[in-house]
Amino acid sequence: MICKVNDLRDKQVVCVKNGAVIGTVSDVEFNTEDGKLSSIIIYGKHTFLGLFGKENDIIIPWSDIEVIGNETILVKTENF
Repeated sequence: MICKVNDLRDKQVVCVKNGAVIGTVSDVEFNTEDGKLSSIIIYGKHTFLGLFGKENDIIIPWSDIEVIGNETILVKTENF
């Protein structure tokens, strides 16, 4: 499957270990030395109308991605 970076944005990310919905892809990280994707980033949620900042961003290494589907990305991660 050929996928553009823009196609990854807004895909729902689900943990395969417990079925938890982690969030949606907000950004990706590239390794500029070899040109490969290194991770996907899910921006942290804003707390109480954004007045008290936001939660930490979630960075999921590319090696933790199991499947990239049409609407969902399945990941294996111990964090959730």
